[in-house]
Amino acid sequence: MAGLEARVQAVQERIRAAALAAGRAPESLTLIAVSKTQGADAVAAVAALGQRDFGENYLQEALDKQAALATLPLCWHFIGALQSNKTRAVAEHFSWVHTVDRAKLAERLSAQRPRALGPLKVCLQVKLDPEETKAGVAPEDLAALAEVVRGCPGLELLGLMALPAPRTGFEAQRESLARLTTLASALPPAAPVLSMGMSDDLEAAVAAGATHLRLGTALFGPRAPKRESTP
Repeated sequence: MAGLEARVQAVQERIRAAALAAGRAPESLTLIAVSKTQGADAVAAVAALGQRDFGENYLQEALDKQAALATLPLCWHFIGALQSNKTRAVAEHFSWVHTVDRAKLAERLSAQRPRALGPLKVCLQVKLDPEETKAGVAPEDLAALAEVVRGCPGLELLGLMALPAPRTGFEAQRESLARLTTLASALPPAAPVLSMGMSDDLEAAVAAGATHLRLGTALFGPRAPKRESTP
């Protein structure tokens, strides 16, 4: 935990400075602390500093942490690869899912979402670059998928998410991320949430219009090895 408070404060200052440089209000940005491979004690320590939104990639690891931290008022975002065999647990235990990229997944999440919890907040993951290892709906198929999701009673479509290919330099990063902003503005009606920006491109993401920033290493330090062996 050494240096944790200093890292959190440094990230908060980066976000504030980036927002002001882009002519935006710092409070318009939501920080999602990416806590994959971090233990429940680390999450609790960051939560004690005022952080409420946490992003998890690995389902079983996330469920274990949620159980251990059930008394804390945290908001959990699923940001990992979404598969059919994970949808029920995700629908039952998360407030947000950022990685919907197929109609089948949307329909399963909607059907499996407990109605008492209200609609599951959803971002559609868009594939901005032709990387074989990256998931996402193709930009030309985005409008059709958005229509399906808007027809799912258990879901609330709030925006788009992307994991673009790494780029060096502020302007190259900003131009890449701005493609997601353009796609979001073309959806009828516009999807206001833009989940983009990580530790290495935070400033460019804010300049491009990000609303939700997903940061892990900058907050927690170098990641430990993955904790779970099951998918």
